[in-house]
Amino acid sequence: MISIVIPAYNEGGAIVGTIAALRDTVERAGLESVEILVVDDGSSDETAAFAESEGARVIRHPINVGYGRALKSGIQAARHDTIVIMDADLTYPAEAIPRLLEEYRKGFDMVVGARRGAHVNTTPFKGPLRRLLKAMVEFVAERPIPDVNSGLRVFSKATIEGYLKHLCDTFSFTTSLTLAYMLTGRFVGYLPIAYHERVGRTKVRMLWDSLRTLQYIAQAVIYYNPLKLFVLVSGLFVVFSLVSFLVGAITTIAAFYYFGIIGILMAFIMFGIGLLADLLRQIMAK
Repeated sequence: MISIVIPAYNEGGAIVGTIAALRDTVERAGLESVEILVVDDGSSDETAAFAESEGARVIRHPINVGYGRALKSGIQAARHDTIVIMDADLTYPAEAIPRLLEEYRKGFDMVVGARRGAHVNTTPFKGPLRRLLKAMVEFVAERPIPDVNSGLRVFSKATIEGYLKHLCDTFSFTTSLTLAYMLTGRFVGYLPIAYHERVGRTKVRMLWDSLRTLQYIAQAVIYYNPLKLFVLVSGLFVVFSLVSFLVGAITTIAAFYYFGIIGILMAFIMFGIGLLADLLRQIMAK
């Protein structure tokens, strides 16, 4: 029994093809009791009507409130525990779902389709931004992550419900979900999938959504592992102090020695705040 949740905002040109591809995959794989749930996130086109005409269950948001919020609505309304999320723009291959489900049944808490192909980075800015975000998420999670924000995933409704209120309401939902699972010791697996050219116009605002992602990365670290962030800041102050002492020794300017002493003091203060934040996290967890 599976619920496939599809967030959709003005995807009238692709939603019929998406649902048709899903039904074909379900039939070919012999999957039973599959629910296709489309969350219409305040569309101004015929997305909801087209989805209903294809037999999908539709939930409507009166206004557009965001990709992550649409997924939360769909997850909470899903009738089955095993949930697949997939975008409505035909970029993700529906035929990959049976492989993801097979991997998920091996004991993973979440299995993610890691995107491959020429359409992953379609602008000069996407590649560098993705690599930067990937490096930051991998630093926080302390493990390699093939795809930090893929929109094709399988997970349990019962497991994710405890995380939903802490996850992002916008396009950073998948990134915050990846961090939340990894920072709490969940098992996350990846399988390579083909990624196709989207149908219709992208809703992603690269600069703004990337900044929001950075914000949620910081919030996730503070919530799940605050000591790591404060240790990093403390280390930067130590580096600042060492550079100041070195410059002071070379130039014999006393001010640099004072800067070095201030840096050492700030490093101790940041480390102490980190210990207190981690203690507070443990108290809240209990």
